[in-house]
Amino acid sequence: MTKIKICGLFRPEDIDYVNQAKPDYIGFILNFKKSHRFIEPKEAVTLRKSLDSSIKAVGVFVDEDLKEVIKVSKLLNLNVIQLHGHEDNDYIEVLKESTDIPVWKAFKVRSEEDLVKANSSLADMVILDNGYGTGECFDWSLITHFRREFVLAGGLTPENIEGAVIKFTPYCVDISSGVETDKRKDKEKIIKAVNAVRNTQKGGSK
Repeated sequence: MTKIKICGLFRPEDIDYVNQAKPDYIGFILNFKKSHRFIEPKEAVTLRKSLDSSIKAVGVFVDEDLKEVIKVSKLLNLNVIQLHGHEDNDYIEVLKESTDIPVWKAFKVRSEEDLVKANSSLADMVILDNGYGTGECFDWSLITHFRREFVLAGGLTPENIEGAVIKFTPYCVDISSGVETDKRKDKEKIIKAVNAVRNTQKGGSK
C-alpha cells in the first residue's frame, strides 16, 4: 500500500491537522533557513510530543554536519532521516553506522543520469523529486522504468496524487506545498490528499 508523507510542519496547528488526517509520515525541515517551513530542533521537540504515536516523524536535513544530524535525530527520536542536499554515499554510510534510523535520500530528477545516481545510492529509500520545494512536477515519464522502490515528491496535489499512485505505485508520496494555502498548511487539503491516497489503495498492499 502506498504511504503518504506530509512535509514541512512547523506550527502546533499543523500537528493538529495531521493528527486528524493520519498520514503515515510527517516531516520537519530542520535548521534549513532558506525554507519558510524550517524549524529549530528545540521547537520540533515540542511539536513531536503532540504528534499521534501512529504517525512516523521524519527529519529533513540539507548539507548538515553529520554530528548535528546524529544529535538531532536522537533528540527528536526520529523514525527516518531524510537528506536533501549533496550528501554522498560516504556520508550516508557513516550516518547508517552511527544510528539505527532508516535514511532516505532525495534526488532532483532531470535526466536518466539522475536516476542512475539514485539507483546506486546506499540510502534505504530514494526520493525522486523536482527540486527543493518548487511545487512543480518533474517529467514523470523518466521514471516509467525505474525499478528501485522510491518516494515520489514534487508538484503533488490532492487533485493529481491519485493518478500518481495508480500509475507508479511508489512506496510513498511526499507532499508539502500542495497542501498549503498562502504558505501555511491547510487542514482540508491535507485530509483530501490523505483520503485520495487511501481510496486508491483499498484492498491493495505493498
